[in-house]
Amino acid sequence: MSEAQPLLDHLFRRQSGRMVAHLTRVLGPANLSLAEESVQESMLKALQIWPINGVPQNPEAWLFRTAHNAAIDAIRRARTFENKTDTILTELTRSAAKPDLAHIEEELRDDELRMIFLCCHPAIPRDSSIALSLRTVGGFSVREIARAFLADDTAIAQRLVRAKKQIRETGLKLEQPDPSEMETRLDAVLDVIYFIFNEGYTAHEGDDLIRLDLCQEGLRLASLIATSSLSRPRVHALVALMALQSARSAARVDARGDLILLEEQDRTQWDQSLIRLGFKHFEKSMSGFDVSQYHVEAAIAATHARAAASGVIDWKAILELYDQLYEINPSPIVALNRAVAVDKVHGPYEALKAIKPLEADPKLNHYYLLLALRGHLLLELGRREEAAAFFSAALELRCSEPERRFLMRKLSSAKAPKSIPEQL
Repeated sequence: MSEAQPLLDHLFRRQSGRMVAHLTRVLGPANLSLAEESVQESMLKALQIWPINGVPQNPEAWLFRTAHNAAIDAIRRARTFENKTDTILTELTRSAAKPDLAHIEEELRDDELRMIFLCCHPAIPRDSSIALSLRTVGGFSVREIARAFLADDTAIAQRLVRAKKQIRETGLKLEQPDPSEMETRLDAVLDVIYFIFNEGYTAHEGDDLIRLDLCQEGLRLASLIATSSLSRPRVHALVALMALQSARSAARVDARGDLILLEEQDRTQWDQSLIRLGFKHFEKSMSGFDVSQYHVEAAIAATHARAAASGVIDWKAILELYDQLYEINPSPIVALNRAVAVDKVHGPYEALKAIKPLEADPKLNHYYLLLALRGHLLLELGRREEAAAFFSAALELRCSEPERRFLMRKLSSAKAPKSIPEQL
């Protein structure tokens, strides 16, 4: 593989969203597709040229200029901008001539923030907002987005087409929302960012349990908002949550990529710089009076981070926090996670009672963790045959390969013959 390929992959993930956002501001949101195509063309040219001529001294600026030149060529060929053509070409030429992106760092950041809010406009359906954000801001391919949604490529491509059509037909602007709708739009943006992070933190399928690119992108976008005029306590709470969870990434899998449960993780592998970042933002999140879902989830993550060892985790405090979280967000996933804390505090029998109502919830019909948790609790009670049946059923559902191997180990444990005590 060429040395240019890994660098391009990295740059495309880190820079494509900024370039698309910047070009979209100049071209107008109705021409989002042209902005994307221009950025893609710059990447393709880099793939052709860099392996032969070498990586340029400033690769980001090279891609930036090449994308702008691609847009200029497309506009000159099409001439579809009518009386705005000369103005747009002048701005593109001016922008492309800047040799150092550091000089327009604030401008690029503002463009990216505006793009996030454009993607999350209330006129665009929620599933399309997430897909569009992943595509334009995160730089993810249609295939990657389909994987995150557990959908096929065609369905995602259609969502993106519909979202762009809505932007064109409704004349949406690339601008921050006015104060009257800021809070609602901000909540939608945070939901999208958290979705991106969660898909990376525990991938729903594939060879890896963790997709660091998605985790890093979620944390980057939330941090971008936290350091802007759009910062709110709940934004800091989300940054804190993602930083504290990301800190455990290296300890969550072993050298073979197999899953390691929280209580079995080597805490010396936890990233202390991310833990410090998490607590820094957690403190900032306390500045307001409102308590959001992110505040409570960050408090749960902080409780784990404060414990010196798994044996001293304050599970009673965590259960109380899950009770608060369920009041804010009474979702079946929250209830399922709460049951883990119930098991730690009150034992497996009470935890089984807690998840019993979830078995009828259609949202969890194909969620392997419900079956896996039930199997785990039954195994704790010594009901091995029943536990094995639930682990087998969980293996029939979609999950990542590390999770599948973990379930296989649990199944083997449930099927293993009971040890026979020695005779006295």
